[in-house]
Amino acid sequence: MRHPPRSVLLAVAGAAALVGSALVPVVSASGATPACTVVYAVTSQWDTGFQGSVTITNNMAAMSSWSLGFDFAGGQKVTQGWSAKWSQSGTTVTAANESWNGSLATGASVSAGFLGSWSGSNPVPTAFRLNGTTCNVDAEPTPTPTPTPTPTEPPAGGTAPALHVSGTKLVDASGTARRLLGVNRSGGEFMCVQGYGIWDGPVDDAATKAIADWKANAIRIPLNEECWLGLSNVKPEYAGANYISAVKDLVARVESYGLTPILELHWSYGQYTGNSAGCSDVHATCQKPMPDAQYTPSFWSSVAGTFKDDQAAVFDLFNEPYPDRATSTVTQAWQCWRDGGTCPGIGYEVAGMQDLVDSIRGAGATNVIMIGGLAYSNDLSQWLTYKPTDPAGDLVAAYHVYNFNTCASESCWNSTLAPVAAQVPLVAGEIGENTCSHAFVDQVMKWFDDRGLSYLGWTWNTWDCSAGPSLISDYSGTPTAYGVGLRDHLKAINP
Repeated sequence: MRHPPRSVLLAVAGAAALVGSALVPVVSASGATPACTVVYAVTSQWDTGFQGSVTITNNMAAMSSWSLGFDFAGGQKVTQGWSAKWSQSGTTVTAANESWNGSLATGASVSAGFLGSWSGSNPVPTAFRLNGTTCNVDAEPTPTPTPTPTPTEPPAGGTAPALHVSGTKLVDASGTARRLLGVNRSGGEFMCVQGYGIWDGPVDDAATKAIADWKANAIRIPLNEECWLGLSNVKPEYAGANYISAVKDLVARVESYGLTPILELHWSYGQYTGNSAGCSDVHATCQKPMPDAQYTPSFWSSVAGTFKDDQAAVFDLFNEPYPDRATSTVTQAWQCWRDGGTCPGIGYEVAGMQDLVDSIRGAGATNVIMIGGLAYSNDLSQWLTYKPTDPAGDLVAAYHVYNFNTCASESCWNSTLAPVAAQVPLVAGEIGENTCSHAFVDQVMKWFDDRGLSYLGWTWNTWDCSAGPSLISDYSGTPTAYGVGLRDHLKAINP
């Protein structure tokens, strides 16, 4: 799926590798309740920057708007934030509500996050003011510290299943069939290469639990090959070891909730200015028609080496191939798709899907591999004919469908998808619609449900469903008018 404009995406931002949180203690006298409490956490920190969050609980009368103030003692600066209007004057930081989260009832909580810079030290603020009222203390003369509520912990024993292909099904180690039903979590493909961070919004325990609470069992995680490989055009704090560490942390967190992580290459290197070009940049700043031979095999070899001992992780080779827009015939497009090399209409050397399967297996990984077809993964008509060879026998057909695609009807699904699903597992890695409603995805889910197939909604990001298929309006999991369809359906089939 292509992304909303940059102005929409800048509403939120992520950070680098996760580290232990620094939490402000809630101070209260025995038997008394503070007028308000604030938990401040440093959720990520690197050489010159960090990611922080505040969680505010209002114990006063309900308020229709709020403003939180606190002071930095170490010269820190807020550089960007989300879920609040952030500003700073000298050492004083202010976070004021957005239009959609200003109402704060008695006993209710709200969270907001930010990116900041630091030098020398990064001390935690010691005092917070909500609408002018000091938080974390009460009127008692001798307050006694009490433990801070711990951050949300993964469920005890939560472990994602190891998966492999058996006939037309994905199965776990016991042979039980598993469907992948969940969401996409966009951000890792674009934030780093654009210089804003690694994730688009929070990916902590609370944010992951919100996805699990929808009764999802899988999260597709788009990635960027230049960020993973640490190429020189990407800021070092968002590249190489820092990027890889952040991905590993997220995968571990996702799996701790019993969710299957699907690692997917979304944006890649290679200059393409032909039909339907998303950009003219040689760097990995948009969707290219095919993977590049220069970097993509190395990317997948590295990813496979990193996760080869984790059979719960699934690999999705390339988001949305479209060599059919560049070549003059469909046969040329499918040959380019499988074999790569010098493809008509594409100016860079292409890595075919067979090359990428070989790179993964050559690294010793036997993980399940998803492969999308032509026309932005909407065309699987000759997928079986050109299916790559896999010594592990763990290939899955990947399909994307939106209401505006060519193959977006039951008749097309019956004629092109059903034959594929009769021979290999089929996963709709992206489903969605641009109507801010869910009538179309309801039809998609029913067709896939009736056949025991898998699907994941695009996307778990707060971009406003009128700007694109965004499932949520906040990272606590409040659905948009579009997202409510997927949420209610998942809860109905997984009570």
